[in-house]
Amino acid sequence: MTSAPTDTTATDRAPGQILAVLGLCGIVVALMQTLVIPIIPLLPHLLDSTPADTSWAVTATLLAGAVITPISGRLGDMLGKRRALIGSLAALVLGSVVCAMANSLMPMIAGRALQGAALGAIPLGIAILRDVLPPKKVGGAMAIMSATLGVGGAIGLPIAAAIAQYANWHMLFVVSAILGTVCLALILLLIPESQVRRPGRFDFVGALGLSLVLITLLLPITKGGTWGWSSSLTLGLFAVSLVSLFGWGLFELRVAAPLVNLRVSARPQVLFTNFASVAVGFAMYGTSLAFPQLLMAPESTGYGFGLPMITAGLALAPGGLVMMALSPVSARISAWRGPRITLMIGAAVIGSGYAMAYFAVSTVWQVVLAGMIVGAGIGLSYSAMPALIMGAVPVTESAAANGLNALMRSIGTSTSAAVVSVILAGMTVTVGTAVIPSLDAFRATFLVSIIASVVTLAFAWLIPARGRGSGPVDEQRREESRGNGVQKVDGQVHG
Repeated sequence: MTSAPTDTTATDRAPGQILAVLGLCGIVVALMQTLVIPIIPLLPHLLDSTPADTSWAVTATLLAGAVITPISGRLGDMLGKRRALIGSLAALVLGSVVCAMANSLMPMIAGRALQGAALGAIPLGIAILRDVLPPKKVGGAMAIMSATLGVGGAIGLPIAAAIAQYANWHMLFVVSAILGTVCLALILLLIPESQVRRPGRFDFVGALGLSLVLITLLLPITKGGTWGWSSSLTLGLFAVSLVSLFGWGLFELRVAAPLVNLRVSARPQVLFTNFASVAVGFAMYGTSLAFPQLLMAPESTGYGFGLPMITAGLALAPGGLVMMALSPVSARISAWRGPRITLMIGAAVIGSGYAMAYFAVSTVWQVVLAGMIVGAGIGLSYSAMPALIMGAVPVTESAAANGLNALMRSIGTSTSAAVVSVILAGMTVTVGTAVIPSLDAFRATFLVSIIASVVTLAFAWLIPARGRGSGPVDEQRREESRGNGVQKVDGQVHG
């Protein structure tokens, strides 16, 4: 049996060093998602624009991340994952510099789009870990790397709020540029290039087609509340997305080297894991929208706590830390019972956290505890999904497959943002001159998130069961032992 293809220079380096660098990159990239939340109400004044137009500072990041993530994954498989990771972080630094110098709307949107383009760094990091670490270290390392997406988002809000309150708002982007530069330097100095490649011609038509599908899907999801859900623009874009998806799928099935290997993606373990990822992404975003607003709602409502944004963010930060802390536990459960069981446990824990929020959030500590329980479930779920994906795809498609899985999570969070926003905006009470979501609105949000966790559990149950300890490296070796065409040529692995 052939051993897993591993960069010979990587084995001489401490696995902890590689994981620490890639984990830091993941957290910094995830920070970009919550970076501008504290200044969103101020952006119309700061950029001399309207609230509807300045909302593109968030939308541009979302769209760019969704479009670039699967593309960067495929480029990583073709040209080298380290190279693609360097490109992602370079985009983050460039975007941060553009935003730091921006005083008008268009440069801000352009910079935020570049920051969003860095989101592919997380699935690329997971794929690098699979390729360069010793087999026994891969499971735990992938679990930690996957959790960075939730950790960065959770700790980003209080950090960004503190910077925005005590310094000029441009400092948000100066700090992000510095962090991105540090990560870029560490990658160049300490991370080896994986030898695992799948050279070939890049599928430009497939990339353009997928971009059209995603933009026409996510744009009405994020803007439907502003445009109107029944407006001709919203419905027309959804229709274009559906037709484009059908045409793109037919093309990808016929092209020799597709951007997304739909035949591999249709394998039950990959397909149902990706469906579960959408549901988990949906469930996760409830904490990002509902919990902060509940903590900041005026005490005069009878259910709010009147906390300032920084304090509310700090109260929810432990949820992100729990995600990271439980990553080793997730890896042990996956090694013992398989990642499918880990995902099912994670879904159940998420549901129990929202159930507590539904019935008992009369004190701040109860909200914090509910957030920590949800965070624990997300940590377990996010850590299990890469292992499920890696265990079912060829080694030469690991980055692309992880990029697609990350895209599914993004679709889930985007859909959740739209649904939760509609619920919170549609059920309100008036306190003085402020319009605040009602307690029933928050409970409806928690109920929807509970349903999403049940859907996750159902999709996880549909994933084919495998033997205990089945993981990405075991599957990689089985693929090689069957002679699947993966081989080293001139220091590279081809498939």
